[in-house]
Amino acid sequence: MDHWSEEEDYRRAFETIAQQSAQALMFNGLGGNFTYRKLIAELALKYRLPSIGWFPDVVENGPGLLSYAADFSKSDLRLGTLPDIMAEQVAEILKGTKVADIPVYQPTKFILAINLKTAKALSLEIPASLLASADEVIE
Repeated sequence: MDHWSEEEDYRRAFETIAQQSAQALMFNGLGGNFTYRKLIAELALKYRLPSIGWFPDVVENGPGLLSYAADFSKSDLRLGTLPDIMAEQVAEILKGTKVADIPVYQPTKFILAINLKTAKALSLEIPASLLASADEVIE
């Protein structure tokens, strides 16, 4: 979905997904997916789709099943969080810095979060090896 998508677009998309008998859902954090991340997780649960996305907050505080995301908050990046990095890069461009001269930052740590309440609601058993490798397990 693009950043112009609205809530109703997501609801229609999930109806289509259900009609096509999808078995799982993977969603990114781009465009409207960030804004509607909790709705996406709620609809995935409603339609009984195991899902993985970029948002640990939806797994920690809501119906998300799995998230695997870059941990910018605790990284060794000189600017800190992802919004800080993006703001600094925009500022550099506005100052006239050539895009090729702006460093590219890559995360060095990723967080795997698993919500066992959602897994139970979906009648899923999460393998012990996956639980052991998770950074956060919500019970």
